[in-house]
Amino acid sequence: MEWLAARTNDGRDPLAGDEIEEFTFEGERFRLMDRQRGIRKPAVLASALAIRTVWRPEGAPRPYEDAIAADGLVRYKWRGDDPDHPENRALRAAMDAQQPLIWFWGVAEALYQAIYPVYLVGEELRQQQFVVATDGLQHLRPTDSPLDEVVRRYLRSETLRRLHQPVSRSMVMLAYHERCAVCSLRHNELLDAAHIVEDRHDLGVAAVRNGLALCKIHHAAYNSRILGVRPDLVVEIRADILEETDGPLLEHGLKGLHGMPLRVVPSSRSQRPDVELLTLRYDRFRAS
Repeated sequence: MEWLAARTNDGRDPLAGDEIEEFTFEGERFRLMDRQRGIRKPAVLASALAIRTVWRPEGAPRPYEDAIAADGLVRYKWRGDDPDHPENRALRAAMDAQQPLIWFWGVAEALYQAIYPVYLVGEELRQQQFVVATDGLQHLRPTDSPLDEVVRRYLRSETLRRLHQPVSRSMVMLAYHERCAVCSLRHNELLDAAHIVEDRHDLGVAAVRNGLALCKIHHAAYNSRILGVRPDLVVEIRADILEETDGPLLEHGLKGLHGMPLRVVPSSRSQRPDVELLTLRYDRFRAS
């Protein structure tokens, strides 16, 4: 996991399958992920080391669906339907020993976001799946107390932050070629994956079409409704800002963008900003 942190900019950047295979332990090549199976259990270990979720284009079915449940925690499906399959036993051993796992989540063909550490905190036999918690949450579960809903919301927000947000960011960065949609800045460390409609909204889907790659200045301007994006992908700056007089950043970095089309949009139509979501966000901008 320390090696992954160094190779992924502390979990921000995805890794190709070939890069993951470069890991060595005590001078010898050691596989962290099994490309043919979803569960990696090295022979030298007593329990599983890693799990994997395959990438599929949006709308395409997955062999298994791993999703956040109502309690705010993620589920990971068994291998097959046999509870005694060796890989399911390996996951059960990791759960019993509270061993940390790596989750390799596919964000493109042969490209994975590494989420680590994650813990298995329960097993649901009827649904044939394990309950997965992110780091620091493995002992925190909703109860029947009056605080149950608060715990549930906290778990969900933390799961989104640690699991889905890095995955979503990688997919948005790939679609926008690691450039700001507004100004085309290329420095990855200065770029964010901005939501068009927030996660908690009914339409706030975790998909590239609900995202924009924005540099930190334009992300902040977008969130504060200084900058808006019309459904036809044209940038607008709020009227009172256009009347201000300030330094070159305001003049060229904001006011100069008014009426200009986005400089970077995904080449795939399915990944371009969703018109309905843009309209919803733009109406809020106009209301301000």
